[in-house]
Amino acid sequence: MKNTVSHKSWLKKYLANPVEASAYLNCVAEDGDLPFLLKALRSVVSAQGGMGALAKATKMSRTTLYKTLSPSGNPEVSTLEAILAVYGIRIGFFPIESANSRSRRSAAPRSMAIPAT
Repeated sequence: MKNTVSHKSWLKKYLANPVEASAYLNCVAEDGDLPFLLKALRSVVSAQGGMGALAKATKMSRTTLYKTLSPSGNPEVSTLEAILAVYGIRIGFFPIESANSRSRRSAAPRSMAIPAT
């Protein structure tokens, strides 16, 4: 009896959930490696029904989508937004935190009292 599941099938099941897919893409995006991010996005597309379903939903050709999400692809922000919107995911922006900024912020007071006049 086989007690294991292949990584590919586990990932496909995991990425079918938009919350999990967005968390996965955020983790990959933190590395700043665009080809790896595009590969992760292809995994999400596969888990959510494949390129054919995405092509119908975005009204883009499958060929265009394959080229856009290829390792050498260079998608425009509007294209990424259109693809992600199909899956209920949006692009976000977050500040870059260094160790110094985290320690300064934790030392700052939690609330500021307004002096009475």
